[in-house]
This record gives sequence, C-alpha cells and structure tokens, in this order.
Amino acid sequence: MASLGSISMKKLWVLLGFCCFALLSVVDLVSSSSSKFDELFQASWANDHFVYEGDEVLKMKLDYNSGAGFQSKSKYMYGKVTVQIKLVEGDSAGTVTAFYMSSDGPTHNEFDFEFLGNTTGEPYSVQTNLYINGVGNREQRLKLWFDPTTDFHAYSILWTPRKVLFLVDETPIREHSNQEDKGIPFPKDQPMGVYSSIWNADDWATQGGRVKTDWSHAPFVASYTGFEIDSCVVPATVAAADYSKQCSSSNEKKYWWDEPTIGELSIHQSHQLIWVRANHMFYDYCTDTARFPVAPLECQHHQHRH
Repeated sequence: MASLGSISMKKLWVLLGFCCFALLSVVDLVSSSSSKFDELFQASWANDHFVYEGDEVLKMKLDYNSGAGFQSKSKYMYGKVTVQIKLVEGDSAGTVTAFYMSSDGPTHNEFDFEFLGNTTGEPYSVQTNLYINGVGNREQRLKLWFDPTTDFHAYSILWTPRKVLFLVDETPIREHSNQEDKGIPFPKDQPMGVYSSIWNADDWATQGGRVKTDWSHAPFVASYTGFEIDSCVVPATVAAADYSKQCSSSNEKKYWWDEPTIGELSIHQSHQLIWVRANHMFYDYCTDTARFPVAPLECQHHQHRH
C-alpha cells in the first residue's frame, strides 16, 4: 500500500488541461435533473479520445498514447453531484477511472472515487479518498456487489457542512463527518470543480502494481450518462473570504443541504453502510497500523460502523 499516499497521475494530467471556469455574475443553483454533458462539463485534455453517442452518452477511451479527462465549467460549494458510469469491460488491469471533486492549490480539498481495473472475471475495486487542506492518505477500498461493466450505475458525492457522503446507486459506502469541535479540519471554505478521467496507473492500481496494463486490449472505454449537479455555483468573481457566506443559508435564501435532517443518515442508510463495511470493504486506513502506528485523529473519534 506504499503508493497510496503518492500524488496520482490523474491530478498531474488534469493540471495540464485548460481550466477556464464559467464566469457567473450571481450565485445560482444548478437543477438536480439530469443534464447533457456539455451543459455542465467540458473536455479538459485529449479531446480526440472522446466519443459522443447522441445527446445522452459520452465515452472516454484510454490507449497507449493517452487517457482523457473532463471537468465542470463551474465550481461549487456543498450539494450533490452524480454521474452514471459503465466501467471498462474485460481485462482492465492497470487502468483507473476516476470521478472526483477538487479545489485548487497546494492546500486543496478533494473527494475521490477511483475505480481500479482488474483482470477478467475478478470483481472491480473502488477506492475512496479525501484530501483536506492538501493532506490525503485517507483511503478506503471495497469490492462492488455488482458487475459495473455491464450497465450504468450512479456514483454520487454529497457534501454538506456536516459531512461528506459517498454513495453508489444511493447506497452510502462512506461517511466522513465534521469533527471541527474536536480540532479536526473539515472541507468547508474552498469551492470545488467536478472531474473525471481515465488513465494508466499500472505502477499501483492492480494488485499493487504486480499486474500491468495489457495494451493488446486497448482502447479501454468508460461510458458516462446521467450528469447531475445540485449545488451552489461560486462565481469566479467572488472573493475567497465570501465563499462560505455565498453558499450558506440565510434569511433570504435556504439551501436544502443545510436542513438538519440532511446531516444524519436514516436508519435504513445506517444499516446499508454497516452492510457495505461488513461485507465489501477490504481496506480502511483507520485500521492500517503499519502505515499509522498511531491512528489518525479523525479515526480515534469517528463513528465507524461495523
């Protein structure tokens, strides 16, 4: 697991792409209904590795020459982002398909889904991670309970002032609560873009890098549909000191993610999370005593459900 803390190639490649977020004059909410790709996103690199099937489906391909990536046209504070993905079929060993939110700069925040390729017939693994103020090393890994290559499945990130929640087909797979009252930092003051990419990571992605990418199976294709962002748009003209104020509820405006009920899992969701952790999770940084002889502070306080 030594490579888990390293900077992923997806970030390096995204930094090479253009970053021209839309200039908006007012804070607005994006509709939660499904949108076409080009209403919310734009290609960020390797445009020639994009294939559009009608108005609804986008495919990105990885070959020996390049992967590909896209990014949102705007940046957001809080809310929920969702995309439906059909992952690379067959022998996808060495490949990573990523869906994530991230802010900019050396002290950035980031919420990651990384789908780690496999050899034919093995279950897909998904790694989640959080960077807070530039610090990551919060990986969890689980095996999905379905074949994500045969159909589209929804992957969502819910971000509220109280928590970050990762969901698969609306089933929670990870909960990271706000514990600022215990002196633990929480991502709340940086607007984030929404990104996805497919790239070669055979130095670590499959069996710790022991299984390399077999380029005879290229191109490796990930398909996307169901693009949804229900969040607060942060215009590029807003000063950093005003980010939180612009996207927090007040007497003039109410945001759904500030409702107290959004801050707690329902009984059903709690049971789902317990089931996922008990039956499908196979790595949790909080229990990795080799990497962390002293458990990270949030792990000491966090309510991990087993």
